[in-house]
Amino acid sequence: MQIAINLPNEFVALQPVNEIEQDMRLSYALWLFKNAKVTLSKAAELATMDVYAFIGECKKNEVPVINITKNELLEEIASMNQL
Repeated sequence: MQIAINLPNEFVALQPVNEIEQDMRLSYALWLFKNAKVTLSKAAELATMDVYAFIGECKKNEVPVINITKNELLEEIASMNQL
């Protein structure tokens, strides 16, 4: 599926069209992942990146990759130490 939007020429002239497309794909992928609409791997696919590069973009954009509280993590670690 292709989605087209109209951008004023003054904004399109700021960078090459392929870079605008990549930035828009990344922005949308970050939004979808942040809002739990897609998995990490699907978001990376949409952004045309490997998972590790997408995780790096998540970090740059302050999008949490792991959705767990500090207490939940500590409980998980404690339970693993009991094994």
